[in-house]
Amino acid sequence: MRKLLLMLAAVVIACSCSEKKENGKKAPIRVKTQVVSPAMADNSVSYVGIVEEREGTAVSFTGMGVVKRLLVSEGQAVGRGQLLAEMDDTQARNLLTGAEAAMKQANDAHERYGMLHENGSLPEVKWVEIESKVEQAKSQLEVARKNLADCRLTAPVSGIIGKKLVGAGETAMPSQAVVTILDISSVKVKVSVPEAEISRLNSTTPSTIMVEAAKTTLKGGHIEKGIEADPLTHTYDVRIQVQNSDRKLLPGMVANVQFSPDGSASLQAKSLPVTSVQRRSDGSLFVWTIANDSTAHRTTVTTGDTHGNYITIVDGINLGQRVVTEGYQKLSEGTRVRF
Repeated sequence: MRKLLLMLAAVVIACSCSEKKENGKKAPIRVKTQVVSPAMADNSVSYVGIVEEREGTAVSFTGMGVVKRLLVSEGQAVGRGQLLAEMDDTQARNLLTGAEAAMKQANDAHERYGMLHENGSLPEVKWVEIESKVEQAKSQLEVARKNLADCRLTAPVSGIIGKKLVGAGETAMPSQAVVTILDISSVKVKVSVPEAEISRLNSTTPSTIMVEAAKTTLKGGHIEKGIEADPLTHTYDVRIQVQNSDRKLLPGMVANVQFSPDGSASLQAKSLPVTSVQRRSDGSLFVWTIANDSTAHRTTVTTGDTHGNYITIVDGINLGQRVVTEGYQKLSEGTRVRF
């Protein structure tokens, strides 16, 4: 029995060791982290916002029919004039064939009776009737050609496909949106501002915007203030224009927005929890930063003033970097972490 217990203990120890190693490497150490954010000024105010597209366009067929092919996917970049979808064009082609035959017949009659009209042997009423049939046939031919062309849905603007609202095999109704195209070359960040604070903001109020999902912090631009309050929350919608040439910011992302009404906001000011800053034996200060490969590294920093539980970082790290706030006691240079 004792022998059996010893064997079981050995198996448990072996399993434990195998869990701690992965491909010969130690398992990542779990830590808590925080993305470096703009320092909070005493007179600044912060809000949570949502990223919105600059403009959205709903694209639809002008007629009813079954969608044969959908050639784009959500998130795909498209250019103006690019083919997006096709509708079953069997009926449109048949109508075009009939219109072309009617046009040919009308032109033939016009040519044959034209000689009689020139000789004065054709009544004027009959000639007017023949000319009218030519014009009618021409009009029907143009309509048939347009109906066939309308079976192809092309992008009226350039942008990103937002949503696909109709799939292949489904019947599209006239003016029913098939896809939406979003212009995100620049975006707007919408925040709701209480009525007591809306007067502090104007079109040029400086703002700093941090979007953790995109790992970016940037300066906001022109501000649009709504003039109608929400009847329940008594807040006004404020939209901040933001350049997005690299298209990192996508509609729906959550943003932290900081306004500084007196213009004191600075993209160079950064803050971290006081406890995340450590001191070496030589007196220099450092924090544990996380690299793109999820490894921890000591990074020397220069600090400034403290504000409550946060301390201003003057130099050493950039906005958007990830810093360890808890669990750093177990770390050494190059340690793999998970958070």
